[in-house]
Amino acid sequence: MTARLVDGPEAIQDLSKALELSPVESHLHPEGSFDLADHEVPTGREEIWRFTPLKRLRGLHVDAPLDGEDFTIEVDAAPGVTAVSVPTADSARGASGYVPVDRVSARAWAAATSVFEITIPADTETEQPTTLKLHGGSVEQAAAGHLLVRAGQFSKAVVIVDYAGSATWAENIEVVVEDGAQLTFVTVQDWNDDSVHVVTQHARVGRDATFKHVVVSLGGDVVRASTSADYIGTGGSVEMLGVYFADEGQHIEHRLFVDHTAPRTKSNVEYKGALQGQDAHTVWIGNVLIRKEAEGILTYESNDNLVLTDGAKADSVPNLEIETGEIEGAGHASTTGRFDDEHLFYLQSRGIPAEEARRLVVHGFFNDIIRRIGVPSLQERLVESIEEELAEHVGRLSA
Repeated sequence: MTARLVDGPEAIQDLSKALELSPVESHLHPEGSFDLADHEVPTGREEIWRFTPLKRLRGLHVDAPLDGEDFTIEVDAAPGVTAVSVPTADSARGASGYVPVDRVSARAWAAATSVFEITIPADTETEQPTTLKLHGGSVEQAAAGHLLVRAGQFSKAVVIVDYAGSATWAENIEVVVEDGAQLTFVTVQDWNDDSVHVVTQHARVGRDATFKHVVVSLGGDVVRASTSADYIGTGGSVEMLGVYFADEGQHIEHRLFVDHTAPRTKSNVEYKGALQGQDAHTVWIGNVLIRKEAEGILTYESNDNLVLTDGAKADSVPNLEIETGEIEGAGHASTTGRFDDEHLFYLQSRGIPAEEARRLVVHGFFNDIIRRIGVPSLQERLVESIEEELAEHVGRLSA
């Protein structure tokens, strides 16, 4: 089966028929709909909302207008890559086959008046990343965004989306990775402390395509990022990496769903997070669905959390839904804990001060994922950001 681009929701039914998937009921991934009436206002009792502080979403999940315009977008596109904003009516929105699965996503889909499209042509290989920087100017008026990234057949590229400033932002992101393409897609949540960001991302991966998805979540008051991927051909590979650091009062939530819709596909999900300060809260929900059609697949998901202080809380829930036993392998793991006293004792016994030992342990915890991001400038920035987070906490203790 060959990957192809489709235009708009009207083509999604045809694409679903082409996939010929067996029906599946997943309590962690409800059936999607473009009709807002099909998405009731969440109460917090629903499985997909039970960890989210709804009162802090500023009405994104209810009826807050999504017509804010106090933001700027800057783009630095690699040679050969196009990056343009087009009206929704003229866009290829829906190319990934995504259908909104929650009320915020459906509201953002309906409210978006334009789609920012980044396109890597077939057989194009870029040396420098394409970077999109979104800077919010105010949290007073909520806004909706829609981004579509398409990597043509046998292309190779890196796309980085960098969020900063202050905003109340609801967003859908679609990614299409055509046959044989290699795409690294990175989002960096470096918002100011007053921002609220609810984003849904969905990727469709073609035959023998490679998709690396990287999430870095550092800033914001509430950040809820839901990411999903499926396959439209055999041999596709998905790697999802995440690094997050929650400080006092922050809520950072990541929800992952890999839908193995084709045989002989692979997925690897690995997220690591640190927490410090009173009421710092992180949530990680991972789910892999292995359909009957997905024979010979290989998948693994893991989440590790390092709790640095009292008063911080990490929720971590890995899940596997398996409908065929004809697979190469499947597994999941989750750990949440404080500093290893033996590591600290070992370092301090060799003359390293307590705070320096603490810093080394945190960097060691994150190092494996950071080095696998594959974007040197981002890796350096992330190391510096972790240093700043640790220094800020030490400063508060000294005050």
